Amino acid sequence: MPPSSSVPLVDLAAFESGTPATQQRIAQQVDDACQHTGFLAIINHGVHQDTITNMWQAVHDFFDLPTEVKQQSKVPYPGYPYGYMAHESETLAASRGDATPPDLKETFNGGPPHTPANITDPDALAFFYAATPLPTQPHTFIPAWSNYYEAMQDLAARIMQLFAGALNLDHHFFDSYITSPISALRALNYPPQQHAPQPGQLRAGAHSDYGSLTILLPQHDSRGLEIQQPDGTWHEVLPVPDAFIINIGDLMARWTNDLWRSTMHRVVNPPESNDPQTRRQSIAYFHQPNWDAEINCLAADEVRKYESVLSGPYLMSKFRSTV
Repeated sequence: MPPSSSVPLVDLAAFESGTPATQQRIAQQVDDACQHTGFLAIINHGVHQDTITNMWQAVHDFFDLPTEVKQQSKVPYPGYPYGYMAHESETLAASRGDATPPDLKETFNGGPPHTPANITDPDALAFFYAATPLPTQPHTFIPAWSNYYEAMQDLAARIMQLFAGALNLDHHFFDSYITSPISALRALNYPPQQHAPQPGQLRAGAHSDYGSLTILLPQHDSRGLEIQQPDGTWHEVLPVPDAFIINIGDLMARWTNDLWRSTMHRVVNPPESNDPQTRRQSIAYFHQPNWDAEINCLAADEVRKYESVLSGPYLMSKFRSTV
């Protein structure tokens, strides 16, 4: 199948400043996308280009460091949520119960920069609010990472207001659920492939995301991101200039009683017809409601497919299945 962006472009600024008729039109567009593919692209998002450029450069320079330097910021022990994870340290397909070789990528993961005073649950403090072992090299890393995380937290809150409109809810319906989100930021580097992958081994195995929504910034010329269609076939999603790729996660699917799709996706290996030495990078922000937010089905007049869950424990169980 030829490559295609295959996702609708949603103008966030137009929604926020538009007339009721404009807002309704854009909300319907979002609802259609979330029901059919679970993916869309946000344009006119308002994130300053310097914030994006500085983040790209900082994570690129970090992944270029010698392994022994990157390991100074490594995950302290298996199951710890934050820090550097070396090449082939994670198997995303395991979250779906699929036994595959580990993914052909390395990552750096970070969590919330501050712990709210009201958070006293030991599991929350030990997991989501655990310290992120931020790298000291390059020297630009910490400010770039911090600024980008803050920008994504703000953007996610605005997208949740857009989602509320798409679900025919008050635009501020989700606000109380995300006053202290337990969101994670992940930088990913898919190194050049110098050896043939093992059977079934991908850059990122097939998986769905776990939370409310993901904000993905793919490399502008990158290839390999694929989403699974309802008929089981896979379709490539190309980067969209000056846009973030948004997809909903399992928690939002539960919230909507599966009205919206948490779509399986993967990152495949570069074909031999292209250069397998091609490096690929991306940055993903995984938005997750407050630790103690109770997620109940929004469709009160439907047969509920899921029992209520608490945001934090639900996400923790998902994360630990991949290690």
